[in-house]
Amino acid sequence: MTDSQAMTMTADEMRERPLGPALMKGFRRRCPNCGKGALLHSFLKVNDRCSVCDQDLSHSRADDAPAYLTILLVGHLMAPLLHIVFVMWRPGPWTLFTIFAVGCTALSLYLLPRLKGMVIGFQWARRMHGFGDATDDPQ
Repeated sequence: MTDSQAMTMTADEMRERPLGPALMKGFRRRCPNCGKGALLHSFLKVNDRCSVCDQDLSHSRADDAPAYLTILLVGHLMAPLLHIVFVMWRPGPWTLFTIFAVGCTALSLYLLPRLKGMVIGFQWARRMHGFGDATDDPQ
């Protein structure tokens, strides 16, 4: 943000939005502004507007961040678990593969939309990608 842009913003517009609640609302796949409206209308498709508070969500840019974070978390959770299971019980290769393939897939499908919501909540809280309008704040 340049100095001229900072000077034209009012005190209300420069006020920080709380990051923690925005991330939690995003994890629950709810609007980061009100926490009531649905953020997604299919597995990963973001609604254009919140049905409750009319927050414009069409300009959110999550891009590859949710996929990267999902891979990071699933890898860091499942790799040590794979090692522990192998060392303690020594299951057969197909048993080990089946259990961990299903586990990695299920965990990835669970985390991906939630992490996308968290990325959008982060963008909203930090006023990134068009979330900086004064009209975005709750009543």
